[in-house]
Amino acid sequence: MKKELIAKIGLFAGGVLFGTAGVKVLSSKDAKKAYTHCTAAALRAKDCVVKTATTIQENAEDILAEAKQINEERDANEERNSFEADETIVE
Repeated sequence: MKKELIAKIGLFAGGVLFGTAGVKVLSSKDAKKAYTHCTAAALRAKDCVVKTATTIQENAEDILAEAKQINEERDANEERNSFEADETIVE
């Protein structure tokens, strides 16, 4: 029982020591510099993703507009062909 208590106290003390050292490392100037560089890289990546998404959206809009134009031309041709067929039957 005493050994278990001593082991638990040792683990707790080790955790506190490790946590304290971790906080000091994470709050150091070098760590801050690393965080700043990582954040800058993340912002560059975000800009790249936004630019790519915008390009994809513009291309999709162009494709949609061209598809609508194709369908309008097709409908007009079908209507014209139908009208010419009706004229042939009447004559």
